[in-house]
Amino acid sequence: MKPIVSFDIDMTLLDHKDWSIPASAMETIEKLRENYTIVVATGRDMDSIFSTAIRDQIRPDAIIHLNGTKVTVGETVIYEHFFDKDLLKQILSYAKTTPYSVGTTVGEYDYYVNPETVAEHDRKLWGECRRNFADADKLVQLDVRTMAYIGDETGARTMEEEFPEIHVHMFADKKGADVVERKASKAVGLARLCDFYKIPLSQTIAFGDSMNDYDIVKAAGIGIAMGNAMDELKRAADYITDAIDQDGIKNACLHFRLIRQ
Repeated sequence: MKPIVSFDIDMTLLDHKDWSIPASAMETIEKLRENYTIVVATGRDMDSIFSTAIRDQIRPDAIIHLNGTKVTVGETVIYEHFFDKDLLKQILSYAKTTPYSVGTTVGEYDYYVNPETVAEHDRKLWGECRRNFADADKLVQLDVRTMAYIGDETGARTMEEEFPEIHVHMFADKKGADVVERKASKAVGLARLCDFYKIPLSQTIAFGDSMNDYDIVKAAGIGIAMGNAMDELKRAADYITDAIDQDGIKNACLHFRLIRQ
């Protein structure tokens, strides 16, 4: 079977400066497609309305969604994991005692503790908040794979100490994080795809930029940090390429001779 090349989305493939994938990265993916299995490994649900256009542009063979809590090959779901209900309830109760926000979007509603924190974050990022907030306590009645944390790094570390069952992976901008149970991760998702495709982890390459990429970058045969990646990820990587807007994907693939010029 073909080796796997795995890509994070935000600030690895998708540049937030203009919300587009650099042309050099797309050209590289097309060159890789013949000889490699193309995988997207992301904190996003790539089947959501917010991400399907990106998914359809990349056309991956397989996707590790939501930090490994859903894994698909084509249209087939090969693995799903949902948050433990009791743990979810405890985390939401804890968040109410803090100024930070924890929650997620399900369907058309945004279920967040301290929604004003999310609204302020959105206004700073996009100039407006267009969310449809609903009672966060209703999350325990729903199937939740992963959540988002909005706040600083200190609050994230404190929450991890309070709940050793979870990872709180900071985003590159350090203004928020993914919240996911430790039993699920991008690395575990990659291992599941290796089992599916019947190849060893040594025949995988993973690109990333933030701390939810740490495990997969460490686990892959070759782990590559973008030039714009967090320092912790760079230290964990086997190779540091150029930044997203400096042909980082293309240059790394040329360096490892995955493609030709």
